[in-house]
Amino acid sequence: MKLDYPDFWKTASSKRKRIYLIVFFFVVAFIVTIAGAFVPLSAQQSQQLYNQIANQTTQGPVQLAASIFVNNFGLCLAMFIPLLGLAFGLFVMFDTGIALGAELRVESSGNFQASTPTPALTPSTAILALTLIITVFTLEYVSYSTGMSESIWLFRRIRQQKWRHELKNTLVLIGIVASILAVSAVIEALSVKAGY
Repeated sequence: MKLDYPDFWKTASSKRKRIYLIVFFFVVAFIVTIAGAFVPLSAQQSQQLYNQIANQTTQGPVQLAASIFVNNFGLCLAMFIPLLGLAFGLFVMFDTGIALGAELRVESSGNFQASTPTPALTPSTAILALTLIITVFTLEYVSYSTGMSESIWLFRRIRQQKWRHELKNTLVLIGIVASILAVSAVIEALSVKAGY
């Protein structure tokens, strides 16, 4: 059985198809993360998750950036595995949502102690914090979406017995996401150290 693809897909170049797939997985990853944030957790479970996250931010800025990069790049690298990487990526996005939900519950309850002093909330600090959060989110999710979409491309090319050529694309994309995640890790580490 052959699938009948929409016209925009049939007429698109290979590069454009890759971009469409990355955008599609970006949206899917966002939705899966939001779904994870709505998983009900007890106050104790939320506090435990929050403490685990907070304990990781006690390092110096350079060590924290390196730790964030190694963690995020390792996760992203696993997302490149043909077909399995997609399932793993969606699990990671859902798990991220659970952690974010726990963090929001603890912080909104008012029963938490910040691991770093938080700056006074003024319009300018709120805008800066929001800009940093959106930047880190976008950089990380573009990287993860790239890994998940390449997992599909690799699987498809393996089935077509054209995997050698696709391996070159994969290596280029891995280099690109490594660079993106390095920038993201530095921004995230500096944001955490600044108390955002």
